[in-house]
Amino acid sequence: MSSLSRRRFLTIAAAGAAIPTGALANVTARWRGVALGAQTSMQIAGVSERQAAPVFAAVEQELNRLETIFSLYRTDSELSRLNRDGSLSAPSAELLNVLSVCSTLHRASGGVFDPSVQPLWAAMARGETGQALDQARAAVGFDAVRFDTTIVRFVGDTPGQALTLNGIAQGAITDRISAVLRHHGMRDVLVNMGEVAALGTRVDGTPWQAGIADPSGQIHQRISLTDRALATSAPLGMTLHNHSHILHPNGQPATHSLASVSAPSAAVADGLSTALCLVGPEQAQTLVNQFPGARIEVLA
Repeated sequence: MSSLSRRRFLTIAAAGAAIPTGALANVTARWRGVALGAQTSMQIAGVSERQAAPVFAAVEQELNRLETIFSLYRTDSELSRLNRDGSLSAPSAELLNVLSVCSTLHRASGGVFDPSVQPLWAAMARGETGQALDQARAAVGFDAVRFDTTIVRFVGDTPGQALTLNGIAQGAITDRISAVLRHHGMRDVLVNMGEVAALGTRVDGTPWQAGIADPSGQIHQRISLTDRALATSAPLGMTLHNHSHILHPNGQPATHSLASVSAPSAAVADGLSTALCLVGPEQAQTLVNQFPGARIEVLA
């Protein structure tokens, strides 16, 4: 798993699309912002900045609301309160939905995808070793997380239990923003909220294009996307005292240096790209096969 500042290595190649004719020829509304510490952007072809303004305002409002759920850096967020208090009453539907997907990924990956790795990640980020690191490792275990519509809580008496949803939250936010755009009648939009979602097509009716690049900027593959999401994880894009920032729950380093997955859901693509960094090639394909419509695009 990883930190909120983990970098996604995606380049979007939307150039070359035919432009609309008429009054909105050559017009594309663009927006940039930040979500969970990552740079985000949208582009809507054939829509003026004035027309797009209320849509972008709705997106910003939704992003702020989602930050109050998933952010590890906002002390008032649902996730921060859960980690501080050990329980959270009346969790939001968005948090429960993400935890449900986490549970599915955890089971499907044989426990490799584990959001409870946060105490180990924090200890390694502090450079701790020996007993302190062992204590942090003992606090890891998603099986100790219970949740329903009334409460999310940690069970057991292990001190220091905490969750990070950084291996899936950006994908979940991408899905939510895509839903907001659809609600506002946007059907042909390229969204980058830390993960990428392609709604509809480019102006000329062809699929959106995305290039999958490693931390050095080298593009490994170009793919077409239509009503599909793409997530890419690169463990060595950020290191913690010579350890990759995507951690196996036992603290072992990542198996792969680059994993990219496309799927109908950005949250699923995000979680799978994280998990694939930590498993062998054969297990990787078996894992992805358990999620309808998911596909490995790059595994290196």
